[in-house]
Amino acid sequence: MSPSADGRITAERDAQAAEQGTAELVKQAAQQVSELVRGELRLAVAEIKDKGRHAGKGAGLFGGAGTVALYGAGALVAAVIAALALVLPLWASALIVAGVLFAVAAVLALLGRRETSQATPPVPQEAAEGIKEDVNTIKERAHR
Repeated sequence: MSPSADGRITAERDAQAAEQGTAELVKQAAQQVSELVRGELRLAVAEIKDKGRHAGKGAGLFGGAGTVALYGAGALVAAVIAALALVLPLWASALIVAGVLFAVAAVLALLGRRETSQATPPVPQEAAEGIKEDVNTIKERAHR
């Protein structure tokens, strides 16, 4: 073989080795990214479970507080009826207090309806749009 043929063979082998080395590096990078994402997902799941436990306990405590407050409000309503009964008949004072409570309930229901209508659809639209933009950006850069 001539020296130039040996040089070409060596150059071809070096190119093949570089391609195999690059392919191996890309494969390792993909595996590492995959492992990193899995690890982050496991951490996120554990964090959400822990926060969920605390949120559940907190919700239960708030429920208990609401129940006790409801009994307190009932006692307060009874006191208001009893106070009005000093100047009006008992039935009239109870009717007045019930009317006021129903009026407050109606106002709260209307406010709740307005807030609920603003919450639909229950899809995080801004986050979805952000993800679409990210995907489009990645696609554009991958085509370059």
